[in-house]
This record gives sequence, structure tokens and C-alpha cells, in this order.
Amino acid sequence: MPTTDKLQPLVEAAFRDRQLLADAKHKKAVLATVERLDRGEIRVAERAVDGAWKTNAWVKEAILLYFALRKMRVHEVGPFEFHDKIPLKKGFAEAKVRVVPPGTVRYGAFLEPGVIVMPGYVNIGAHVGANTMIDTWATVGSCAQIGRDCHLSGGVGIGGVLEPPGAQPVIIEDGVFVGSRVIIVEGVVVEREAVIGAGVVLTASTAILDVTGDSVVEHRGRVPARSVVIPGMRPKRFPAGEFAVPCALIIGRRTESTDRKVSLNTALRDFAVAV
Repeated sequence: MPTTDKLQPLVEAAFRDRQLLADAKHKKAVLATVERLDRGEIRVAERAVDGAWKTNAWVKEAILLYFALRKMRVHEVGPFEFHDKIPLKKGFAEAKVRVVPPGTVRYGAFLEPGVIVMPGYVNIGAHVGANTMIDTWATVGSCAQIGRDCHLSGGVGIGGVLEPPGAQPVIIEDGVFVGSRVIIVEGVVVEREAVIGAGVVLTASTAILDVTGDSVVEHRGRVPARSVVIPGMRPKRFPAGEFAVPCALIIGRRTESTDRKVSLNTALRDFAVAV
């Protein structure tokens, strides 16, 4: 298989000029890139040397081109029938991954060993770290990056960020607990070991207010590491009057003195966080 250095310029050229997909060399580069995604050999986003997250736009371009190359077809899996362009992922036993029917993982997503997918959904380009639980009816959108030892509770919606290619996907770092019916979209980063209480909605414009000190500290697009977050409201004046608008409240921190499991249980109990 060609190296990444050889694949990237071919994919980028084809994305600029779709007519190049008729050329076997460019077509194979797109297919090889998605195959590498499926194997976990490359990722849509990864940590840079300085610790910040870097988005590999060319990989997202390959996914978009892959849709253009694929034709609609019927996929039969036991009693289930699907009609789609993208095949389902295979090889779960060899990968040491558990997928409970009718959980669905699309080709081009990568799951590390120990991942459990209940009847939920993982889209193309997503990367899910070892020992993470995707609980019932939770969805992991295209290109989302989910860390190791995370728990996405029932009905969680992790949004996909496929276009524009340079846009950062949603990133959930290691050890994060995400409560029931939480929605996280638009490239929000939830840093390591945070606890997101049930019903929180995080978008790029959501005000994330740290109310643990003497004065409010506001964040947007990022939940600091080990934060305990619950839904909140705050007043905002409009021409028609003053109304309460949604926000998220940081009400505490998971303690450094205990391990992840004990710290999580303590945070949920001490801060009365709904899950």
C-alpha cells in the first residue's frame, strides 16, 4: 500500500478536481486512505507535538471523495437489510470489540480493543479508544474522536463534522463520562476525565461557565479537564425582553487524589450530577 506521503497529494488533487477520480491512481489513493482509516493506521485528528489537536483535512477530503466513488447497493446482514453506499465494518472478533445487535459501525471507523457498542451507531471516520462504552442509542458522528475508558450513556449524540474538511471534529478525550441525552457538536473538545451531566448541550457557541470561584470564568468550545458539568440557564436581553438561554455550568472538579473509577463515583454523588 502506498505511504501516507504519497496518498495525501493524490487525494488533495482529486478533491480540487473531481475529474481526476476517473484516473486509477487517484481513485486507488482515495480507497487506500479510507482503508487505512478503517485499520486505525491514520486518523482524522491527532495530537500535535505541542499537545493541541490537529485536523488532517486531506483525510476528510478522502472520505468525501469515497462517497462520490461508491454506488448505492443492498447489504444483507441476517434478517436485516440496508441500502447504502458505505459497507458495514467487519472483523470485530479479531479486533476484540463487542457489538450488540443492532449496533452499527460503518466501514472507515476504527474501534480499539475492548470497545463495546450497544445498539448505537458509529459513523465513518470516527475513532473510538480502548475500553470505551457506546451505550444504547448513542451515536458517534462522522470523524468524531472518542478517547479511551470513556462512557457515552444512553441517547448521547456526538455530532459529525465532515465539512468543511479543515473543521475540527468533536473530540472527547480519555476517561470522560457523558451522561444520558447529552449533545456535543461543532468541534467541541471535552478534555480528559470530565463528567458531563445528563441533558447538557455543547455547541461551538455554548457558554460554558465555571461557577466554582468568586467570579464566573467563561469558556466556549472547550470543557477543561476533570470538570463536572451540568445544564444551566442565564438571562439574556432581547428587543422583546429578557429571557433565559441555555448554558453549561462547571460546578466542580473530579479530585486528583483518587483513581478514575472512584473519582467518577465521588463526582456523581458529591455534585448530585444526573446521568
